[in-house]
Amino acid sequence: MGSVNTSATTNPTAKKRILITGATGGIGLHLSDVLADDYDIVQHGRTPKNEEQEKVLQRADLSDYDEVLALMDGVDTIVHMAGSASPESDWDSVLAANIIGLRNVLEAARESGVRRVVFASSNHAMGMYDRYEEWPVYPHQLPRGDSLYGVSKIFGEALGRFYHDEHGLDFIALRIGWMSEDPFTADEDILHAMWLSPDDCEQVVRCAIEAEVTFGLYYAVSDNPNRRWSMTNTTLELGYRPQDSWTDRSDRPEDVVEGGEDVRDDWPKNA
Repeated sequence: MGSVNTSATTNPTAKKRILITGATGGIGLHLSDVLADDYDIVQHGRTPKNEEQEKVLQRADLSDYDEVLALMDGVDTIVHMAGSASPESDWDSVLAANIIGLRNVLEAARESGVRRVVFASSNHAMGMYDRYEEWPVYPHQLPRGDSLYGVSKIFGEALGRFYHDEHGLDFIALRIGWMSEDPFTADEDILHAMWLSPDDCEQVVRCAIEAEVTFGLYYAVSDNPNRRWSMTNTTLELGYRPQDSWTDRSDRPEDVVEGGEDVRDDWPKNA
C-alpha cells in the first residue's frame, strides 16, 4: 500500500476527509449535503448543480489517472458514486466510466494511502435473479448481471476484492437499490421492493464509512415488506437499521403475492 495520508491522522479530532465522486448526481448531491456537518467533504463532478457547488466542485475526468490522483490529498475515505448509472448504458459508456474510471480511483487510493473506498454497486449486479424471479437473493450468490451496467458493477466488486487482498485497501460495496424521495414516481412492485429512502441512504453510507469490517458486499434498500434481497450482513456487519418503508408513504395496502409479483420479461429496460 502507498504512503498514508498523514493530514487525516496527525490531528485525531479533525474531521475525516471524504471524497464523494459523482457529487453532482442524485445520490452524490444528497450525500454531499447531509454528511457535511460531520465530515470534511470534497465534491467531485463535472457540471455543478447549484451556486455553492460551483464554488467547491473539484473537476476531474476519471479516465485520466493524473487528474484522479490530484483529488486524493488528505482523503480518508472515497465514496465512489461516479459512473455511468443507467442499466441501458452501452459498452463504451461503462468501459470508460465504470471500469477504467474505477480502476483509476482504486489505484490512486492505493498510491495515496487512502484508508477506504465505499463503492456504489447495484442490484443490477444480481439482476437476472430478479428477471427470472429466483428469490431470495443473498449477497454472496454467483453474480448475474442483467445488463452491461450490471456486469460493470460485478467487475467493480471483483476489482475491489483484489485491491483489498493485494494492497490492504478497505473496500465496502453497497448494492444500492432505487433511491428516490417518492417511491411512487414508479409503479412497479420490484422498484417499490428495492426502494431506498434518502434518510436510509444517508444512514447506510455513514455505516459503510465507519464500520470496523474492511471488506464486504452489502445490499442497501429500505425496510420494505416485499424486499427479496438479504440484508443480514448489512445489519450485522455494518450496523445498518433501515427506518423507512414505501408502505409508510401510502394509504393503499400492500398487495401480497406469494413468492413475489412477476417481473416483466425485459427487466431492467426503462427501469
